[in-house]
Amino acid sequence: MRRKVIGVSKHLGLAVFYGSLGTVVAALALGVFWLNSKPDLALWHTTVLKQEYRADNGDATFSDYLQREERLFSELEQRVYRRTDGLPLEPFNRYFHNSLSDPALWPRNWNRSFEWPNPDAEFGVLLIHGMSDSPYYMAPLARHFADRAHVVGLRLPGHGTVPSMLTTLEWQDLKSATRLASDYLAQQVGDKPLLLVGFSTGAALGLNHTLSRLAEGQAPQFDAMVFLSPAMGLAPIAQGAWWQNRIGQWLGLEKLAWESLALEYHPFKYGSFAVNAGDVVYQLIQANQALIGTLSPEQIATMPPVLTFNSVIDETVDTQALFESLYLTLGKSEDELVLFDINRTWLDFRLLTQDPIEDYTLFLDASQTRFRTTIVENIGPGQPEVQAREIQSGEAMPLGIAWPREVHSLSHVALTIPEADPLLGPHRDRERRHIHLGGRAVRGERGMLAIPSDELLRQKWNPFYPYLIERMDEWVSKVVTNDSPEKSFTEMPEK
Repeated sequence: MRRKVIGVSKHLGLAVFYGSLGTVVAALALGVFWLNSKPDLALWHTTVLKQEYRADNGDATFSDYLQREERLFSELEQRVYRRTDGLPLEPFNRYFHNSLSDPALWPRNWNRSFEWPNPDAEFGVLLIHGMSDSPYYMAPLARHFADRAHVVGLRLPGHGTVPSMLTTLEWQDLKSATRLASDYLAQQVGDKPLLLVGFSTGAALGLNHTLSRLAEGQAPQFDAMVFLSPAMGLAPIAQGAWWQNRIGQWLGLEKLAWESLALEYHPFKYGSFAVNAGDVVYQLIQANQALIGTLSPEQIATMPPVLTFNSVIDETVDTQALFESLYLTLGKSEDELVLFDINRTWLDFRLLTQDPIEDYTLFLDASQTRFRTTIVENIGPGQPEVQAREIQSGEAMPLGIAWPREVHSLSHVALTIPEADPLLGPHRDRERRHIHLGGRAVRGERGMLAIPSDELLRQKWNPFYPYLIERMDEWVSKVVTNDSPEKSFTEMPEK
């Protein structure tokens, strides 16, 4: 009997082994097939620029950073643009001189860091863009603050050049560059207040910079922070990015390092996205959570006030993490949160799996005594005009702004872009030769265009940008310059 049991167990073990081996082989075969179906890697996916900033390369000041950036863009010209000059022109590829997507067609190359000194500055402002973006996404805010502030716009390491630089990026590189830019701005404005404005990953970096100083026993460097679509949490699938990237390296499968390979049609944002980039953001968020756990209540009490703008629908970051990881953990009475609801004018709710505002019900109730919360929403059923309703007081203020037709919500990338933006806004300036990305989607059969249809349909500009700016000005006057003016939102004509 015993011999029979051993024999059965042996055969069962072999069956399990060969079954598992077959599953692994099948998975590898499917993986190879999937990789081969992806577009071939291009020059901008394989070129690693040697002059990019790293946290351990010895640059001690922001001036060193800018000098390295000059060398970096010279290397980009030599190793990428010079090699495409002899090829047939690709009219919608940013890495071809004189294409419609060539950044050189613009008066300023917004892929680079910039500084706008102001001898009469009331305060200093540091602007930090998001992952795979460039300082272009902060340019409208820079223009707005230029008359009042000394403005510095930071190009994060790995950005503005070629998407391949995201494959080797580390979150410590971003952290170090943020520190250099922050220290430099503080030196330039002396004892004047400092404001940080961070978009997406830029917000997470601003938070990390502040938390790190508190953990080291230092006072916060910024007097206030503004976060737009902040990366405070990611979907659980982001945890697998590290493994996908490492498996690709171990097996020599270069395409496995890429979440997507796309036409580089945007002059100031990568179309392709490296798996490592998602892992970098994930590690940064985890580092922030670890830092929060080390702080005492007394240290948390010294956190600078935070104003956040976010859409209730955001497919890039976890919006609930705003409450769980930021406001309910670090929030104080001085903090404020502005949420942009969906357009409830025409949207058929039978098309939605659930109303997105339902995810916020518990958190909005919990926030009533902690911080000021505002919902920008339709005035009423069937009405495209919007109002700003404060959760705590119930007070609602009509804004004189309406949802544009056929726009059902904002998006992660829309908040910093005004309607008049020449690249991402809805109105094309026919006097400009460069590509325009904010107009209506091209219609036809699916799968025919090099630009993904979901990208064409994504909302790229913020119809409520005037309110965002007005609210930000109110915030700056209250917590940065201590001016505390009355609310003075000027109603805009309806669209």
